[in-house]
Amino acid sequence: MASAQFLHVALNCKDPIAIERFYTKHFGFKRGRVYEPGPNQVVVIKAGSLSLELFSAVGEAPTWPAGKAGPEYHGLRHLAFLVDDLDAKLAELGDSVKIDLGPVDMSQYIRGMRVAWVADPEGNILELSQGYVDENNPPPLT
Repeated sequence: MASAQFLHVALNCKDPIAIERFYTKHFGFKRGRVYEPGPNQVVVIKAGSLSLELFSAVGEAPTWPAGKAGPEYHGLRHLAFLVDDLDAKLAELGDSVKIDLGPVDMSQYIRGMRVAWVADPEGNILELSQGYVDENNPPPLT
């Protein structure tokens, strides 16, 4: 089998520069590449091994009811970030996000896990997760 590794998630943005500023300020992203500088530029921003490719959007996105962990139609549901202190991260984000759901105690799944779902400046849902750990022996794919 030919090798493959994760490269990036691409987002269509009403204002790619505002989205770049948000992720740079709050999540430590930095520019990795700019395609075609100018009004229709495409920018790749990186934080560790995660990359987001930001495009200028054409058209409007469908809406969904608030109080969910993201849209429930097919497609991207949310981007998730592991944080060491959920309350501190929410305080740091302040008015730059809208809390869509949470904080929620997820201890029934993972002891000590707490999660909040927030909307970035364009409404993309971000999961902020404190205490997530992988399962030692997850059931195999059958």
